[in-house]
Amino acid sequence: MTEKEAPKTESHDPDFPEALLQFMRSGWRDDSLTVAAQPEADRYAARRAKLSAAFPGETLVIPTGREKVRANDTDHPFRPGSDFVYLTGDHDPDGVLIMRPNGDGHDAVLYTRPRSSRETDEFFRSRDGELWVGRRHTLAEKSALLGIDTAALHDSARALADCAPGRTRVLRRLDPRVDLAIRPWDPEKAGDRDRELAWTLSELKLVKDEWEIAQLRAAVDATVLGFEDAARIIPADRGISERLIEGVFGLRARHDGNDVGYGSIVGAGSHATILHWVRNNGTTTPGELLLMDMGVEGNHLYTADVTRTIPVSGTFTPLQRQVYDIVHASQQAGIDLIKPGVKFKDVHETCMRVLADGLSDLGVLPVSADEAMDPASTVYRRWTLHGFGHMLGLDVHDCAHARKETYRDGELGENFVLTVEPGLYFQPEDDLVPAELRGIGIRIEDDILVTAEGAVNLSAGLPRSSAEVEGWLDAQRSAGVRLPGV
Repeated sequence: MTEKEAPKTESHDPDFPEALLQFMRSGWRDDSLTVAAQPEADRYAARRAKLSAAFPGETLVIPTGREKVRANDTDHPFRPGSDFVYLTGDHDPDGVLIMRPNGDGHDAVLYTRPRSSRETDEFFRSRDGELWVGRRHTLAEKSALLGIDTAALHDSARALADCAPGRTRVLRRLDPRVDLAIRPWDPEKAGDRDRELAWTLSELKLVKDEWEIAQLRAAVDATVLGFEDAARIIPADRGISERLIEGVFGLRARHDGNDVGYGSIVGAGSHATILHWVRNNGTTTPGELLLMDMGVEGNHLYTADVTRTIPVSGTFTPLQRQVYDIVHASQQAGIDLIKPGVKFKDVHETCMRVLADGLSDLGVLPVSADEAMDPASTVYRRWTLHGFGHMLGLDVHDCAHARKETYRDGELGENFVLTVEPGLYFQPEDDLVPAELRGIGIRIEDDILVTAEGAVNLSAGLPRSSAEVEGWLDAQRSAGVRLPGV
């Protein structure tokens, strides 16, 4: 913040008479912090080195983004940009990583907001001053913590001003200050070049190192506890709010991690047929199913993504069990196929074939399973809608900008982490299925690590078969309510 910038205030803030201003400007001690480099700082540097090697002689700009308004003068909790945090480890808003060529690599500088100056009134008058939001690190402290050179954010425009046109790539998550600096570029050419930066970062993230795998294991382990917490408060004989279940899981996510990795999906009854049901304003009903798609995001922002479908009463009906077992068989077939060198789309085809055969057995397919699986048809998808899974990591849908030939049409590699999550969904208004199927939605989702030997189910702490789910649910209910950390 410069001398010319007004403090960030709100209409209901009281005035500051001169006597108060003078009183507030003096008597403050400036304590320093002792900081040590984060153990994982070397990993961020190694990632920057890989990115540097992919773009020799070019300036690279990766911003994290700004806080977003939730309503009027309140903001959403800030979550850093995944590519930015992958390269820096910095969780603060407004940062910009600029990597400039130096002859045999790149000089990386993190441009970030320094501490609130005591030479202006911003530290106590502004809503983003330190008396309002807490102490920020000095530039030197952040540099020591993250193992990267730092500079004040307001210097980033000057650093970008002399970037060579056509030799600078920007990750398009831009803050207006960076937009202003790149406005003279040819948007068409810049767009193609910037997309290459985005897919390069996505493809670097396909392979997880041992530290990342440990973060994902921790997130999954916390998620398992969260599902147990939720199961313990779901009664078998009466309904409760979907939002109560969401809240109980959210308590675990905030206690054991950073937050939930995505909006929790808690779908009771026919809500389970809505793939991204996040309103969670329904009520469980004994005799019906409950689908819960939830994941804890760890403190380093790696997230789990797990789904379980349970019978509220504790026991599946014969028809519910038949549909559940089809989905479980589909998931197991996909997991069994996974190993390095297997094509992503082959896992998809394997899972979908089991679902198509199951739909044929249920008598709902208008054609044979073979005809339904024909690429020119795929009519089975009326009741599946989505693919078998996706990559997982810092984002719940990780590596989303990777090229089609590397991801969807590519092969699985060792230390990839992905979900396997087939499902069947019979909408309540679907007149092409028997009435007894309408409103049934079932998905089973696990987080799978690809190893040289094959698939490792990171979320194996939660049961998957219909019989095991019934036994697990009974055991959780018998154990009683549990609060994290108590």
